[in-house]
Amino acid sequence: MTTPHQEHAAHAHTHGPDCGHTRVPHGDHVDYAHNGHLHREHGGHWDECEADGHTTHPDHAHRHGEDCGHATVLHGDHIDYLHDGHRHAEHEGHWDDH
Repeated sequence: MTTPHQEHAAHAHTHGPDCGHTRVPHGDHVDYAHNGHLHREHGGHWDECEADGHTTHPDHAHRHGEDCGHATVLHGDHIDYLHDGHRHAEHEGHWDDH
């Protein structure tokens, strides 16, 4: 899975541990959930951090939902669930790894 470089123009807010936005571990960096988008710091600016492609999370038997115990992140038109360092999103009867 790759992440295209898509700069978030005119993003004056500086994310950090105390900014009030949900921290989302993502590989070697931390994304911040902000208004349905995920932002990551890169080269002195903030990028939209969106996965490229469709990656199914195999053998994921756990059903995420309102009381599953995992943190939720608004992501565009759906909810992602933070689970073991991944964001899971329901998609056509299975869970995707975002």
